[in-house]
This record gives sequence, structure tokens and C-alpha cells, in this order.
Amino acid sequence: MSLDFYNVAEFFTDEEKMIQKTVRDFIQKEVIPNIATWYEKAEFPRHLISKMADLGLLGANLEGYGCAGLGPTAYGLILQELEAGDSGLRSFVSVQGALVMYPIYAFGSDAQKEKWLPGLQQGKKIGCFGLTEPTSGSNPGGMKTTAKKEGDHYILNGSKYWITNATIADVCVIWAKTEEGVRGFLVETNRPGVKTEDIKQKFALRASCTGEVILSDCKIPKENILPKTEGLKSALMCLNQARYGISWGAIGAAQSCYQQALEYTKDREQFGKPLASKQLIQDKLSWMVQEITKAQLLAWRLAKLKETGQMKHYQISLAKKNNVWMALEIARMSRDMLGANGTTYDYHVGRHMCNLEAVKTYEGTHDIHSLVVGEAVTGISAYR
Repeated sequence: MSLDFYNVAEFFTDEEKMIQKTVRDFIQKEVIPNIATWYEKAEFPRHLISKMADLGLLGANLEGYGCAGLGPTAYGLILQELEAGDSGLRSFVSVQGALVMYPIYAFGSDAQKEKWLPGLQQGKKIGCFGLTEPTSGSNPGGMKTTAKKEGDHYILNGSKYWITNATIADVCVIWAKTEEGVRGFLVETNRPGVKTEDIKQKFALRASCTGEVILSDCKIPKENILPKTEGLKSALMCLNQARYGISWGAIGAAQSCYQQALEYTKDREQFGKPLASKQLIQDKLSWMVQEITKAQLLAWRLAKLKETGQMKHYQISLAKKNNVWMALEIARMSRDMLGANGTTYDYHVGRHMCNLEAVKTYEGTHDIHSLVVGEAVTGISAYR
């Protein structure tokens, strides 16, 4: 059961509620009993990919090619329930759908769509998204990866870092500089000149596959270029899809932490009374309810703007930065309320807390999204 203090679920259709319950049941059955083991072993549960595909979770908001064609609210609820389980699962679904399937769907040729989208939707093919580099994160325009045209081929050189799904991917959407500007390319990971490596010893997103993609004179046919890409604008359009999902996903992590803090403090007695009877604890629980409720309303309104084609990138930035910040603060507060027990895998709050430290950084840092909102209200860019 998750917190819904303002009855936000009344805004949802019966279908949306059913989808939410289906994913929640999946998480409770398949993920919660095992996630601590996967997290401790730094192991991504690949066996769940086919099950998530069978539920229609991959590319769920796209039309055709086997995709479910769901609306923004249903899609958001899917990611919310996935992240209530673990940010790593939400990251996988978000990358597969928003950062791999979406650019092929939006910028690819018919042949590319037919080749890749059905397999990606079925989980038979895995994708990753290569934009961030070792020396360029918040400033993607500073990328050093290049694609040089030679006859009917392109030669790619460069490195992409902090790439979700890197070492399990069949195809990578690579963004590289050409003589005509930044373009998107579909690079099969089994091609000569492509090397992937895991990033190890992470304290966050341990149940997620994160790595590096290294391109060394990688030769790809010109047919692999995404023909409709228009510079960094296209890459940022993909990121907007992913950031939208994160704004919903973070609510799931926050709800999980809140629920654990509530149950723990009601059961745990100190000085002869439950912790939940103390004013300090009730103040913290009240703050959690307040912030989760605000985040739910923010996400729901963003979904309606997306549904009607009115959503702006700076509105996504506000939701992403607020909701992830909210979730991280609730995770930290919950960890504190559980005392030393909050540091163990017997409870989920410490794991969510570590994951959210990474979520606050990726897909645009908290500070960068603040600058996006700042530019929207002042008309002045503060990036440089």
C-alpha cells in the first residue's frame, strides 16, 4: 500500500489503476524478496527482463511494433512502482524505452524501426544510450567522440561513460560529432572496434549494469545513422522522455521509505512507548506526507501537460529536481529514524538512499535543472 493523502488516484482511470496494481504485484513477488541479495552482489537481475517485457513495460508509451501505446500517466505509474522496488529496475526500463526505443521511433528510418523495435520491446534485444563522456556530463556539447565519414561508412572514435546497460546491450545509441554537427548512430556492440566495460565498486545503483563504451576506429555503414536527428536537440529530446519518467519513479522510492519509517516507528518502543507517539517522529512523518503529496500532484499535472502536447523542458526540470530531492531527503530521514537498523539490508531505506544519490546526479544534476528553471523565469542563461 502506498501513501495517497490527497486521493490523487481519483484522477486515474480504471486501466491506469489496474496497470499500477499489476506492476506493484510484480515488484512485491519478484523483486522485494531478492533485491538485497542482488544489490549486495552488484548483480542486475537479467532474468526479469523477459517478465517485464511480457507485462508490456518496455517502450510502454510508444505506438506499434508490439508496444502498449499507454498514456503519460500509466507510463509514469509503471516507473513509480518499479522504483519502489529499486532504482536499478526503473533505470533499465527507462533507458530501454526512453533512451533507446524512443530515438529509434522518433528519429529512425522505417528499416531501423522494423529491425530493432520489436526485439527491444520483447526484451530479446537490449539497448544503451551513449551521450555522457568521461570529461563531459553537464555540457554534452563538449563531447569528444567523433564520427568521420569515409565513403559509405562512418568511423567512430571516442568513449562514453556512466552508461546504463553498457555491458549487456546489443545496440548503443551513440551521439558523436560529424562535419555536419552532432548526430545519432546505431552501433551494434558486437562490431569490431567496440569495447564495453563495467564500472565496479559503486555504492549506488548496485543492482544496475553501468559501464563504459569505448569506440576505436569502429566502422559502421551509413545506414546506421539516425536520419532525422538534428544535433544535440534530438539527444536532449530523448533525455526529456527519461527525466519525465524519473519524476514519477522517485515518488515510488520515497513512498517505500516513508512506509518503512511509519511501520518501524509504530512498532519500535523506546521509554515504554512507540516511537511514533513522539512529537519529533510525527513531525518527520508529517513532512514526508507533505512532500510526497506535492510530488504526486506535480507529476500528475506534468502528465496532463504531456498528454496535451503542452509540456515544456523546464517543467520537466522542475519535476525531476524537486521529486528526486524530495525522495532523497525522505530516504535520509527514514534511515535516521530507523537508527542502526536503517543501515542494513533487512530494511530498504539505506539502499534507496544510496540509489537516489545517483539519481539526483544523472539525467541532469539537481543544480543544472535549477539553472534550466532559472533561465525559464529570467530569460538569462547562467551556464557560462
